[in-house]
Amino acid sequence: MNDPQHLDYDALNALKEVMEDDFGFLIETYLKDSSDRLVALHELVKSENADLIRRTAHSFKGSSSNLGAVFLASLCSVVERNALDQKFFTLPEDVSRIEAEFLIVKQKMLDFLG
Repeated sequence: MNDPQHLDYDALNALKEVMEDDFGFLIETYLKDSSDRLVALHELVKSENADLIRRTAHSFKGSSSNLGAVFLASLCSVVERNALDQKFFTLPEDVSRIEAEFLIVKQKMLDFLG
């Protein structure tokens, strides 16, 4: 099995070039927002509110994709689909996978910032 691509460094470098001095703030904001979304997803999974789970996962997917967190975005897509299909029994494990991947992405982004 191939290792997933955790970060698209070409995308990050392009963002860094465009954002210049605000790049660090962008990464910090993403990491904070993502941590908040993870907490929300864990709570929402307990509530089985399919629409809120789907919307939260969709938002997390979009921000992750925009910052080059390719595999994390794909995991959010899984949660989005499973919530839409009301497969609530899979969601706790799905969110745990997102959390594990986010920890990897977070460290790689912090390393990228230096």
